[in-house]
Amino acid sequence: MEQINGENNNILTDFDVQKIRDILPHRYPFLLVDRILEVVPGKRIVGLKNVTINEEFFQGHFPSFPVMPGVLIVEALAQVAGVLMLQLPENIGKLAFFMGIDGVKFRKPVVPGDQVKLEADVIRWKTRTGKVKGVAKVDGKVVCEAVLMFSLIDDPAAK
Repeated sequence: MEQINGENNNILTDFDVQKIRDILPHRYPFLLVDRILEVVPGKRIVGLKNVTINEEFFQGHFPSFPVMPGVLIVEALAQVAGVLMLQLPENIGKLAFFMGIDGVKFRKPVVPGDQVKLEADVIRWKTRTGKVKGVAKVDGKVVCEAVLMFSLIDDPAAK
């Protein structure tokens, strides 16, 4: 992981899947983030999801026209936001629980071969809760957007 010091910001770059697995509890087939490109701690994160025909959900959604389920795009946004919250030292050993979703909109289908850029910007941040604006893009075009709310709890497995 490289650290870039900007004006009043520490920007962290290039979290690979192993680093993501160190932060998030999710595992196959539910880990939906392949790489983190940029993190401004406590403020913003950008990640990637590479969509391949080998994804299990394409077996049933839809066999003749494979489309990534919208709920999984939202989950991928939530996981990226979880990395943003859980990589902070004060949140190590915690889990991020989804509390709510507002204003979700799906703009176009995500299909095999797409690379989804997942962006989350903090709207509000408190000790035990967070609210972010999530935007998913393919080739620079918005495919999904939503406001996501989270609660942080202690991970019982961390004790």
